[in-house]
Amino acid sequence: MNEENYDLIVVGSGAAGIIAAIIAAREGKKVLLLEKLSKIASKLKATGGGRCNLTNTLSNEDFMARFGRDGRFMQDALNEFDYKKLINFLEEIGIETHAPDGFRVFPTSHSSATIISGLKEEMQRQGITIKCNQKVTRLLATGNHIDGVKTEAETFLSPNIIIATGGLGYPVLGAEGDGYNLASEVGHKITDLSPAMMPLKTKETWVKNCRADTIAKVELRVDIKKHKKLRAIGDLIFTNSGIRGPVVLDFAREVTPLLKKYGEVPLLLNLTKGKNEEQIREHFKKESTKENITTVLELLKTLLPEALSLELCHLAKIEPDTKYKKVEGKKRDKLISLLAWTPLTVTGHDGFKMAMITRGGVSLKEINPKTMQSKIIDGLYFCGEVMNLDGPCGGYNLQWSFASGYLAGKLL
Repeated sequence: MNEENYDLIVVGSGAAGIIAAIIAAREGKKVLLLEKLSKIASKLKATGGGRCNLTNTLSNEDFMARFGRDGRFMQDALNEFDYKKLINFLEEIGIETHAPDGFRVFPTSHSSATIISGLKEEMQRQGITIKCNQKVTRLLATGNHIDGVKTEAETFLSPNIIIATGGLGYPVLGAEGDGYNLASEVGHKITDLSPAMMPLKTKETWVKNCRADTIAKVELRVDIKKHKKLRAIGDLIFTNSGIRGPVVLDFAREVTPLLKKYGEVPLLLNLTKGKNEEQIREHFKKESTKENITTVLELLKTLLPEALSLELCHLAKIEPDTKYKKVEGKKRDKLISLLAWTPLTVTGHDGFKMAMITRGGVSLKEINPKTMQSKIIDGLYFCGEVMNLDGPCGGYNLQWSFASGYLAGKLL
């Protein structure tokens, strides 16, 4: 059997694995990068629809806060490699970036191919050995020390292994949960895994009639007593079977675990840019004095697109062409209540095949945040999405992958 020795073996060629390999090689390590697909960086290529939103310009404190209660785990990694240092690193290897909206950072080409090409060239410069079509099937360990990995065809030896295999999202790009299996086999706990950052399906079918428009600044809330604090604000799009858009992609990471628990998740949507019932009444009072606005539909269209306005009329059991001033009190109250908080019931999703990220992973309690090294097996490291830490849209997850990969590669 063929056996080769390395200072470091990186399993997985996403953002986390590639940067870990580069940083370790820069430190003089002999590095092997293993990828089970025929090409490296398949998921990175698809990031952001191929535009590759690399990171964002939030301070480290604000950045960590967006990951919730476990966000503090990232502090050491971000101190070593925040968005400014990522931008500098990319510039060093010939990749220019910019933030056209002052927040989200992209390659100036707006193409992930630029990022992948630059990273490939840097790996070549650093003498990193890359082997594709190599699926790691087992970690080799003696006691609590790592020895190497076994693939379907070969054995590779090293006192340091970095698992950077990502999550379960986009299985067509190779995501099969390999890293979870490898980690659990050597004693690591894997938390519950849920698909995240994806569209959601609803019980209500009226949504299919409202597909043409993006509704800005929608607030979503979970309408379950124990989970009232879960909420998000952003742009929403109705689909043939439910809802999508940036706010839904972000909020899906909160909703999918609840779907497992409850079977369905009731939501409340504020579609009126934060207006409450009293403010909606005042708005209607003011607008209804105008000569060209007399019917309920005309009045609703001052707040919402026509298709959505029509559906809300139907829900309130009001004929759209009824004069607003002639609508009976109860129906008017119902309409205003629906405008302030429109109920929707999430009943499902398309699973991991449509999920951009995975919620859950290797337990953070078993990983040293100062090094990304396992607390169970010496020489075993983790970085990126394989760990139980995920963030919203907007460059959060990619920045975390780069930062954790940098820390693991530097300090092993």
